[in-house]
Amino acid sequence: MMDTIFLRDLRIRTIVGIWEWERRMPQIVSIDLDMGTDIRRAARSDQIEDTLNYKAVTQRVKSLVADSGFNLIETMAEQIAVLIIDEFGAPWVRVVVHKPWAIRSSRDVGVVIERGSRE
Repeated sequence: MMDTIFLRDLRIRTIVGIWEWERRMPQIVSIDLDMGTDIRRAARSDQIEDTLNYKAVTQRVKSLVADSGFNLIETMAEQIAVLIIDEFGAPWVRVVVHKPWAIRSSRDVGVVIERGSRE
C-alpha cells in the first residue's frame, strides 16, 4: 500500500531557460510534488523521524533549483525526482514544474513526470 505526501505551489526564484534574456533575469517557477511513502509507522509513533520529512524535502529542492541554472524545466523536473528518490528514499514521485508566463498568450506551461514505482 502506498500513501502520498504532497506539496503544492513551491515557488522558487531561479535562472531557467534557453534564451539569452532568460539567462540574465531570474524567474519564478512553481513546483508541485506527490511523494509515495508508507505513513503507518509515523502515524503510530507521531514522530517526524518516522516519515518523509516534507520540510527537509522543501529545503533541498529549493537549494537545488535556486542554485541550478537549468536550460530546460524538463531537466529540472528530472533532477528533483532523482533527489527525492535518492536522498529521501521515496519509492515513487510525481513532479510538476510550472513556468508561468513562459508563453505570452498562456498563463502557464510546464512538465509533469513520474519516476519510481507505486507498488
